[in-house]
Amino acid sequence: MEKQEGVVNMMETLTRRGTKIMGIGISSLENWKRKMGEQTKVLFIERGWLLFIVGFLLGRAIVLSSVSPFALSFLASVWLMRKEKSLKVVTATLLGAITIHWQHSLYIMGSMFGLFLLAFLFQRYRNQQQILPILVFVASILPRIVSYTVFQRVEVYDWVLALVEASLSAILVLIFMQSIPLISPKRYKQSLKNEEIVCMIILLASVLTGTIGWHINDVSLEQILSRYLVLWLAYIGGAAIGSTVGVVTGLILSLANVASLYQMSLLAFSGLLGGLLKDGKKFGVGMGLFVGTLLIGIYGEGVQALTPSMMESSFAVLLFFLTPEKWIRKLARFIPGTNEHSQEQEQYLQKVRNVTANRVEQFSEVFQALSKSFSQVQWQTEGDSESKETDYFLSNVTEKTCQTCFKKDKCWAQQFDKTYNYMQEMMSELDAGTYQHKRKLQHEFENHCVKSKKVVETMQHELSFFQANQKLKKQVLESRRFVADQLSGVSEVMGDFAKEILKERENHELQEEEIVHALKGMGFEIEKLDIYSLDAGNVDIEMTLSFYDYKGEGAKIIAPVLSEILSETIVIKHEEISPFPNGYCYFSFGSAKKFVIDTGVSHAAKDGGLVSGDSYSTMELGAGKYAVAISDGMGNGERAHVESVETLRLLQQILQSGIEEKVAIKSINSILSLRTTDEIFSTLDLAVVDLHDAAVRFLKIGSTPSFIKRGDQLMKVESSNLPIGIIREFDVEVVSEQLKAGDLLIMMSDGIFEGPKHIENVDMWLKRKIRDMETEDPQAVADLLLEEVVRTRSGAIEDDMTVVVAKIQRNVPEWANIPIYENYAQ
Repeated sequence: MEKQEGVVNMMETLTRRGTKIMGIGISSLENWKRKMGEQTKVLFIERGWLLFIVGFLLGRAIVLSSVSPFALSFLASVWLMRKEKSLKVVTATLLGAITIHWQHSLYIMGSMFGLFLLAFLFQRYRNQQQILPILVFVASILPRIVSYTVFQRVEVYDWVLALVEASLSAILVLIFMQSIPLISPKRYKQSLKNEEIVCMIILLASVLTGTIGWHINDVSLEQILSRYLVLWLAYIGGAAIGSTVGVVTGLILSLANVASLYQMSLLAFSGLLGGLLKDGKKFGVGMGLFVGTLLIGIYGEGVQALTPSMMESSFAVLLFFLTPEKWIRKLARFIPGTNEHSQEQEQYLQKVRNVTANRVEQFSEVFQALSKSFSQVQWQTEGDSESKETDYFLSNVTEKTCQTCFKKDKCWAQQFDKTYNYMQEMMSELDAGTYQHKRKLQHEFENHCVKSKKVVETMQHELSFFQANQKLKKQVLESRRFVADQLSGVSEVMGDFAKEILKERENHELQEEEIVHALKGMGFEIEKLDIYSLDAGNVDIEMTLSFYDYKGEGAKIIAPVLSEILSETIVIKHEEISPFPNGYCYFSFGSAKKFVIDTGVSHAAKDGGLVSGDSYSTMELGAGKYAVAISDGMGNGERAHVESVETLRLLQQILQSGIEEKVAIKSINSILSLRTTDEIFSTLDLAVVDLHDAAVRFLKIGSTPSFIKRGDQLMKVESSNLPIGIIREFDVEVVSEQLKAGDLLIMMSDGIFEGPKHIENVDMWLKRKIRDMETEDPQAVADLLLEEVVRTRSGAIEDDMTVVVAKIQRNVPEWANIPIYENYAQ
């Protein structure tokens, strides 16, 4: 047994070592591949050897038998974009031109010399990019003019060719200038424009022109590379990009060899087929090339030329299969419309979201820190602060009275405690206004001080400044607390906002599959389905469907189906219907609230006037909350109306920003109390109802009681808070209640509650009137209640009156759920 255990342990050790060695080997191989990739990038991109190869092939490129516009245009673009690589491109281009003919190399050399000479002459011109095509045109046509004039007889055809060559050179400069930055080591763009893609294709096709004449037996190298290029881009970009590459590449190659004009049709058709079959991966794209080669080859030059063409396609497909998928996907990131490009954009947006959320969180932390600094308790205690202020006050008094007194040493040196106690007690009594009643204190101080009257007068004079200073400090302290509350509320809102930014769209594959299966089973054609949120009470779904003749199926069928699947009532929030048959219609679905509120309002101004000091508001706060508020400004008329409207305006803006109700009311109180020195008060009666569970929170600031009617029962809701603006600091008392479907919430101003005349117990009278009402319509209840109060005063309206009635009802959807499981589970 011991031997067996030893063998097992040894095998486990060897296995772990082997696994570790394999891991090290795989890691080393991956590091080697990464280093090789980085070195290759440095060699070809940063050091410019890719530009050298391109320059060499473009130096060989000739179209229309004698026209060579590519080399000079490429050199001009490199000179403008990457001047440090110009010499390497000049060398490569001349080497490529020499492989064609020595006269061709002379022309290339002369045109390059002319370009650099013109660039030197116009070096002070600011916008080189605008003047460069003109310089290239002149540098291209001058060597031809010299050559035709000196060495041969000039004909019209030669002049036309020279003009065409110079024009093509100028145009190609504009094209190559959009292609050279693509192979720059400092490229930051995340995607290519369509124009940039076409320019890059033209550059690649021009480079392939330099391989014309290179054959392996009967197989043409430029045909292999051109078909390989079409396969690559058709696989990445689909039929549109594939056919575009085929047309552009075939056109440029046919200009170089007119005999192979049919190759343009072959490449274009193969690119189209390959793009259409790209869902079959590399095999499907390769089959597209083979089918295109067979059809166009037989139609073009017959069966005799089909064998070399098929060989060229076979080599291109083999090269395509050997190309690593990683390389292809890396290029696909820059092509709009590809999955890789979409993922790249999503990653970029995610980074932007994260950065934005971090910045918002930082701002939230800054506001929180500022709030703490404003609300921080002072180092000294309240008693120390009062003692210190008392000492300052007494020092000012003694400076003006005792400083020149001949008994100063006796009072403040020999009897310090006694003198200080007298002065402190007198200060307290004077501050309280009771000094004249303290006969004993006056008699004792007169016996103690020889300047007692002067001290009292000075103390009374200084006390006014002391009280003003205390009041100012209190206002500053209250302002600091107000700012601290505001900063804390803003910090909380910004923190919640940062969390919302970071909350990404969750994956809901199971629900999405279930929704698609159910709707397709009913015959609906779904074009697009986006599920943003499936949180209870916060469902957010967008859908695009096709209808021949839309008859309200969104609300009648689709929303009930979603309600059944998600076990929650779903309704249409927004819809856009196509005016055409079989057009696509857009729908946005969301959660329906469990409860809805129907409100009724009745109000009257004092003496039947047009302007009431009462104001009311009903508002949606978001997150399934509904608020009802009444504000009563002090007095009547225009001034009271302005104050009550301003209170509700501030309340609505603060609540809709997401700040909690108590903080909002404290903020309004501080704003209204600090913005003016006038005594301007207003009451506020606020009820916030949660439509998901019918819970209600009452915040009553100096307002009258409210009532909740539930059948024959009547509940009174009240709290004791002073009106807004009387004191600058107060605690808000919150009263919470649970409403039920069918409840009536009745809120009123003091004109209604205190309006009935000759009624001993107004509370009981209102309860009886509300309980005896047979109707439950909110508007009817409000009208009847106002009418009953006015009748008690014989039709006179002696104060502004406002009553708001809200009825809580369960939200019953218009259409019932459709049980899809029974129908499609079979």
